[in-house]
Amino acid sequence: MECEIKLFGLSANNKLARAVAEELHQPLSQIDIQRFADGEIYERVLESVRGDDVYIVAPIAEEVNDAFMEIMIVIDALRRASAGQINVVIPYLGYARQDRKAKSREPITAKMVASMLEMNGVDRVVAIDLHADQLQGFFDIPVDHLQAAPLLSDYFYSRNMTDDLVVVSPDHTGAGRARKFADLLHSPWGVVNDHVAMTTPESPDAIVGEVAGRRAIIVDDIVDTGRRVQMTARALRANGATDVLVVATHAVLSGDAAQRLAGDDNISRLVFTDTLTLPAEKQSAKFTMLSVAPLLAEAIQRIHDNRALDVLLKSRNNPEAKL
Repeated sequence: MECEIKLFGLSANNKLARAVAEELHQPLSQIDIQRFADGEIYERVLESVRGDDVYIVAPIAEEVNDAFMEIMIVIDALRRASAGQINVVIPYLGYARQDRKAKSREPITAKMVASMLEMNGVDRVVAIDLHADQLQGFFDIPVDHLQAAPLLSDYFYSRNMTDDLVVVSPDHTGAGRARKFADLLHSPWGVVNDHVAMTTPESPDAIVGEVAGRRAIIVDDIVDTGRRVQMTARALRANGATDVLVVATHAVLSGDAAQRLAGDDNISRLVFTDTLTLPAEKQSAKFTMLSVAPLLAEAIQRIHDNRALDVLLKSRNNPEAKL
């Protein structure tokens, strides 16, 4: 008998988990999550999962350490309840930016997180826009690395905003991401020289590429403090860009980042996905949120059916572009 799909959402971004369940036309499975007085987390799965194909949909975000412990505890509960396959869908992988040892006596925390998930009995990880592609190599289990770029690029096609564009990376480390996004939009691309842009944004040396007279799209995977995005926008405007938009998968927006970006006259719009919850106090008319729920739902169904996922990496408007 074919095993069933069982979906679980936890505290972090439960709204996205519910949206994925709606896309798959089934309810979220029931789970009891409580906090003891001393802060300990308690979880109990409230229905049978014996032999089932289980998917936990939850980012390692918001209260990052609590979110990670919730994932680890429910994995333990599912394993002890004889779940068939335990798949963790992590739209945003917290700690992913700690992916290398840059200074002496530093940890590689992203590797530690990967190892802990594996040791706890996870069979597969599904993620969206990992901070670095090589993070997949930290796992010795299958990792399905989904891309938000097709969804984000379709935003511009659907609004006929593909003329006179230039895609810009805010630093040299994101140049590959900018080039791929530019390929999706059939546009040129450039890179900001952040060392120059920080002190002399109007200098022609602040930008590698032609931006004068073009609508510029700043592309990144994460917007956290937003200061690099603001610096990039200043340099683009000073070098003749007619408009500046920001596109990013993960809207971390720590501290007062949302308020600063919403009030920045150099930026006309910011387009994010809903891998992370954007609280009401951080929302703005300048922000557009695109849902990754259909992408995650189709990925889950294809994994369950043992079908290829490469179709999910293609843009409907530019299927020939390679990500």
